[in-house]
Amino acid sequence: MYEKSKLLFDRAQQSIPGGVNSPVRAFKSVGGTPVFIEKAKGAYLYDADGNQYIDYIASWGPMILGHAYEPVINAIREKAAYSTSYGAPTELEIEMAELIRSMAPNIDMVRMVSSGTEACMSALRLARGYTGRNKFIKFEGCYHGHADAFLVKAGSGLATFDIQTVPGVTAGVSNDTLTCAYNDLAAVEALVKQFPNEIAAIIIEPVVGNMGCILPKAGFLEGLRKICDKHSIVFIFDEVMTGFRLSAGGAQQLLKIDADLVTYGKVIGGGMPVGAFGGKKQIMEKIAPLGNVYQAGTLSGNPLAMIAGYTTLQILKNSPSIYSELEAKTAYLEAGLRKTLDASGTPYTINRLGSMISLHFSGQPVIDFASAASANNELFKQYFHAMLKRGIYLPPSAFESWFLNNALSYADLDRTIQATAESLDEILA
Repeated sequence: MYEKSKLLFDRAQQSIPGGVNSPVRAFKSVGGTPVFIEKAKGAYLYDADGNQYIDYIASWGPMILGHAYEPVINAIREKAAYSTSYGAPTELEIEMAELIRSMAPNIDMVRMVSSGTEACMSALRLARGYTGRNKFIKFEGCYHGHADAFLVKAGSGLATFDIQTVPGVTAGVSNDTLTCAYNDLAAVEALVKQFPNEIAAIIIEPVVGNMGCILPKAGFLEGLRKICDKHSIVFIFDEVMTGFRLSAGGAQQLLKIDADLVTYGKVIGGGMPVGAFGGKKQIMEKIAPLGNVYQAGTLSGNPLAMIAGYTTLQILKNSPSIYSELEAKTAYLEAGLRKTLDASGTPYTINRLGSMISLHFSGQPVIDFASAASANNELFKQYFHAMLKRGIYLPPSAFESWFLNNALSYADLDRTIQATAESLDEILA
């Protein structure tokens, strides 16, 4: 069933560390051989062996409209005919920034970069330069890319591989990274009191996607906003996953919380490698060439990434029903999974907001990294492979959110629910 994928993986390991270019793809968390994808269309992936899968990763979020969405592909083709890169300003970059400002609340200025990691790294540097402080607070299990400062109690791939400390990250860098449990406002207040006038920023995934989908408790984000206001701390929303996915204005709009800086990626590139950070004018003006906080990127504002993202965002802005359609589909999937899991007698928790959802094999609420890690993740491994065998492609880690795309049909969702019933029957037999 996976013969070509096995051969490709063997070959890849000879020239690529671990055989993959991003660790979670290696399937180490779930075991077995990673599936090598050949093409995708709509809601479906097709591997090198010709197997078809219903896709619940959506390239980890950006393919909100489905794979190979024709208006996006056509726009890329047309733009590529002019050249793939200039290394000079283009009008399209202005149009992209204006479009982001028109959709996302509280964004005065935007700087384009080439990845989510670069966006978060740059936003933190900017917050430090703006405040003149060095320390910042992040939350255990939240992943903000692989810049040194963020690899302290990070989620996602580090949780998948049970990496607690990362060689190459110096003690000095780690000392400036303060961590709290997600949803623990009292712990944040204690840290701010312990390090008065030393904390430059609080960075958070407003809805977590890197320890499964985890929602903020009522009042948690509002409490963080008040702390930041009181102590002149820059409040950074990492919306690399949630931006333009949870709503046209992202988590800021949906949850009605204003951040000072916001980082973006995924959807704003329509599947192309891209990132951005933006926010309040008085902060953004500290970035070079206006200010002395340096940030640069040779391929920032790449025309192919810009046109893919611009086309995607225009569709989302002009067709707000896409979000209600995605919400309805994800709610339908959740209801079907709950009914199936209840019938099986398997302890579980499902977290969902909009088109982000995750299943944890735990009888307890999953509200932070500790509760996510204490779930029955061995059962998830078995479930993953049973679903894969039935043509359902889930994230190959219990510490990742599922992302729905709007090309999914209700028949696809029914097939997924039925596959879950069959998989649990097989596992629990």
